[in-house]
Amino acid sequence: MYIVTAKEMYEWDHYTIEEIGMDGRLLMENAGRAIASRVMEIIKSQDQITVFVGKGNNGGDGFVIARTLLNLNYNITVVQIVPDEKITEEAAYHKQLFLNIGGHMTVTRDPEAIAELVGQSDVVIDAMIGIGVHGPLREPVASIVSTINKKAACIIAIDIPTGLPADEGVTNFSAIQADYTFVIEAAKMSMFLQHTAPYYGAWEVVSIGIPVNKLAGDLQCKIWEQRCFRQTLPKRDPYAHKGSHGKGLVIGGSSVMPGSIAMTAKAALRAGAGLLTIGTTGEAIVSIAPTCPEATYLKLDHSNESISLDHFDAIAIGMGLGRGRFAGKLVMQMVQTANVPLVIDADGLFHVKTDLSMLAKRSQPTIVTPHPGEMAMLLGITIPELLVKPFHYAREFASSYQTYVVLKGKHTIITAPNGQQAVNRTGNQGLAKGGSGDVLSGIVLAMLMQHEHTFAALCNACFIHGAAADIQVEKNHSYYDLLATDVIDGIPDVYRTFLKKQ
Repeated sequence: MYIVTAKEMYEWDHYTIEEIGMDGRLLMENAGRAIASRVMEIIKSQDQITVFVGKGNNGGDGFVIARTLLNLNYNITVVQIVPDEKITEEAAYHKQLFLNIGGHMTVTRDPEAIAELVGQSDVVIDAMIGIGVHGPLREPVASIVSTINKKAACIIAIDIPTGLPADEGVTNFSAIQADYTFVIEAAKMSMFLQHTAPYYGAWEVVSIGIPVNKLAGDLQCKIWEQRCFRQTLPKRDPYAHKGSHGKGLVIGGSSVMPGSIAMTAKAALRAGAGLLTIGTTGEAIVSIAPTCPEATYLKLDHSNESISLDHFDAIAIGMGLGRGRFAGKLVMQMVQTANVPLVIDADGLFHVKTDLSMLAKRSQPTIVTPHPGEMAMLLGITIPELLVKPFHYAREFASSYQTYVVLKGKHTIITAPNGQQAVNRTGNQGLAKGGSGDVLSGIVLAMLMQHEHTFAALCNACFIHGAAADIQVEKNHSYYDLLATDVIDGIPDVYRTFLKKQ
């Protein structure tokens, strides 16, 4: 499933109509019927349904939905919030069809009339304004939106809640707070931003006949779905040996933070790493070794500030490493000398901030896995600035320093140096615990050693991490008690669940 900007969506519509030759009225019919079929799964036969329509395609979709539901004997009223002369072209055609079958319509912007109509409705369908919003809503639409939000029992938005920006970077808006949104043909960027995503409610993308596969060649952003995971995760050769699945090195941990590196190591092994070495302090080795006997160990102290990297296929560094001088030297050595994929997380990110230009000089893939606070630190901006435009900033950093960025969050954004991006939707609020990032780093390390393509490896690592948390909450845990170690235990269930048919 692809993620588009408003401009890209308009270009799709234009191409489908002008180049493919599909009549705009047919596209509108397809959209309305597809959404009406989903709406019927939510509404009841006795419900009073009020469809609010504006001008343009969004309003036209509303007329098709109203006609489709009316033909099926639902109780439908249409409220048109613009004058008749504003309803033109395809929308006017579908408005007339609705009226021709006896549809009831009210044209009003009166606040009291709107409030009364909303109060009498069981369900409000929002088809007022689509993805073309620029800036705050003007009156009287702003007041209509406010009234609907306050009084409606259930709100279903068409394509996008009225007033909500489709793209990132916008904070000054007022919008419909939908319970459900049926999104047309492709996900919009604002569905994955912390400040705009809640306005969509539960959402689903519906197809209306736009030739997405033909048009999506130039798009750089998609949702990483189950299908992507199944198609790209390498199958295990029955004749493979432990060396076939990579030899990894994880560097981190300390006497006061031995758990971080332990969780990274266990997650890497559980996710499929063939061989693993843990580089950490002597004090940490004593506490970790009994709980992770599958790994080998490398004692790190000031007497061995230079580590031999021969025979390792990938390296992860930073988890629980600390911010001292010795830790900084280790990080810089890995960045400058490791001729294999390198994952930098946690304290490792603090140390590379001193000279980010070194990242661009590496010949092998470099992967940074920051949470928003760490990403803001690397960029020298505030967290609110980052969260308003996370796609932009992740792409900017990846391009500037030729790194892969795994920007962690509710919707983790994976970005390649060439600008390719994917959003991972697995995972839940139970992951908001210390250690979750350490586990992800271990899975990332394991995937890097299994995949030919780095981008797919990172996307699959995020998918596994989130899906393990989802399965654990579904089967054994709650959002409250889920621990990072529980996520490690859930990794086998991800493979069994999503790869059982392979």
